[in-house]
Amino acid sequence: MEVIHRSRSVVFREPAGALPGGSQVRLAIHITQGQPVIHGASLCYAYGLENFCTSRIQLKLKSSTADEDPNKLIGDCLVRLPLEGCLFFYWFELETAAGRRYLTADREDIHGGGRLTGQPPRRQPGEPYLPSPWQVTVYERDFSVPSWLPGSIIYQIFPDRFNRDAAFSLKRFEGNQAPERIWHSDWTEDVDFVGKPETGYLACDFFGGSLAGITEKLDYLQNLGVSILSLNPIFKARSNHRYDTGDYEQIDPLLGDLEDFQSLCSEAAKRGIRVILDGVFSHTGADSRYFNKLGRYEGRGAWQAIHGDGPSSYLSWYTFHKRGDRLLYDSWWGFPDLPAVNEHDLLFRDYITGPQGIVRRWLRLGAAGWRLDVSDELPDGFLRSLRKAARAEKEDAVILGEVWEDASNKISYGSYRDFLFGRTHDTVMGYPFQAALIGWLGGQCAAERLHLTLASIQENYPVASFYSSYNLISGHDIPRAITTLAGQPDPGNREMQSRMFLSSAERAKGEKLLRLAVLFQMTWPGCPVIYYGDETAMEGYRDPFNRRTFPWNQENRDMQSWVGRLGLLRRQLPVLRTGFVEFLYARGDCLAFRRYLKNGLDVFGDIQDGPASVVVAINRHADQRKIDGSGYSVDLEGYGFRLLIDKELPSCV
Repeated sequence: MEVIHRSRSVVFREPAGALPGGSQVRLAIHITQGQPVIHGASLCYAYGLENFCTSRIQLKLKSSTADEDPNKLIGDCLVRLPLEGCLFFYWFELETAAGRRYLTADREDIHGGGRLTGQPPRRQPGEPYLPSPWQVTVYERDFSVPSWLPGSIIYQIFPDRFNRDAAFSLKRFEGNQAPERIWHSDWTEDVDFVGKPETGYLACDFFGGSLAGITEKLDYLQNLGVSILSLNPIFKARSNHRYDTGDYEQIDPLLGDLEDFQSLCSEAAKRGIRVILDGVFSHTGADSRYFNKLGRYEGRGAWQAIHGDGPSSYLSWYTFHKRGDRLLYDSWWGFPDLPAVNEHDLLFRDYITGPQGIVRRWLRLGAAGWRLDVSDELPDGFLRSLRKAARAEKEDAVILGEVWEDASNKISYGSYRDFLFGRTHDTVMGYPFQAALIGWLGGQCAAERLHLTLASIQENYPVASFYSSYNLISGHDIPRAITTLAGQPDPGNREMQSRMFLSSAERAKGEKLLRLAVLFQMTWPGCPVIYYGDETAMEGYRDPFNRRTFPWNQENRDMQSWVGRLGLLRRQLPVLRTGFVEFLYARGDCLAFRRYLKNGLDVFGDIQDGPASVVVAINRHADQRKIDGSGYSVDLEGYGFRLLIDKELPSCV
């Protein structure tokens, strides 16, 4: 016997993909009778998030009207999905002469096909991965993302390393002294990875990049096609990365002041650019007004309160406990410099998400939204409050989450998370995109794997979230793309990383592959992210070597021009921002896909001007390759590509 269901085909599931609550979906199986004979079939399902309801629908098997073979049967049914956002899992149960069998999802099948098993699928957190059910992501009916977000080009900046402003002098360093800090007078020096002998490495070396320095480069960013700036943390902190927040209410004085921030937002707005801030709400710095372990802030923090030095309104934010005579406290991943906060504490919640809270404060002052650091470590209730606060302050504010996996079925703390159902995030960081694209271009996987990964994400994410995904290829937490694509394997040792640079041959190869990575980014759905310096082919392994200073006046002009031309093309062609997408070919070293409009309409049903179709074909290999598809054939030079606007791939007829 043969039993078929393909979740990415409207023959078997219509409509396909994620759906708003209350939608009707048709689910079908096709059966070719054999041995053992099938006597009956049922659609089984489970829906929920923290808790699941289960049931089944018995299918009436009937002969296919399109086929005269009496052994071919079709079973289908209509299901009205729950109104509330949730995960809807389903599979098929078959009664055969040999006993009960199950048709479950084959996650390695590009069509979303299935496999017959002797046991029902696993779906609860902590259970074995296989066998698996199919998934429908059900999101809130009123879910939408800000209209300015889908398809926008994002530029991510690590503020200390992007640009010193014209008024910079070394006196700025003198006014912000601390024993552990290291000051670089020379912008071109390499980053510190050792620290001072008495402290060790603390990420406390500074170069003097500033908010005013970013403002001075807005014309440069506009010429790259950028419409969103994503800033790493800018609030007062001890370290250069500022993920150890010292004061959520104050711009770090090394970066500038409130006036500099508002000037950046207003000048950016004049150029059609919005500013997104990085919110670090799972922990603070030990050196902060809230914890104040080092006693550098006026007033009492939690550290003073727990030691009996008087009350502090911040004490309830943190969790202390004793082990013998030692006083310990919960911290982020065990780092004592990053004490963890209790996001369920109502004082903390009000401080962050209340009417006068941090989220709304900085939106009022000019920010367009928030990127949430480690949002998979924040409770769902806190995330829901944060989104409501942001939208109450600014109805088109965006909330972007740091999630490294498929966010639709992400499991953390023993439960599926409420990430892409319309109640917490608009979208998330595209780490699956990054891993698949860089993995394919770097030769770690074939094009089929890239296709499968992207098809799965597209199927599981709400359309608005998929077209707004933060599609990075480099970042402050991962190596530079060109290093991953062409460099030696990461030695895992900072001393060795500091001395490893691309050879001339590796750089030549890396630049060719980086050009292809940016081409894919700029033509695929979602928001292509340029991590500062990628447009000039900066290299470096992980932190801190992926956070070197931007090489002003020593840029790779050819790469800058390439990124700028593609950015301009994306801004000029709506089809590249919000057009439909389909893969035409994905095999080994080559792939091809098409962006297109349907009768002049994009994926959101909006009328769009300009070309109705763009075809992209890419060869990752150094040698010439041929794409042979159904009815077309094209030769691609080594590391070559074709970009066809309102044209099709050459016919092989």
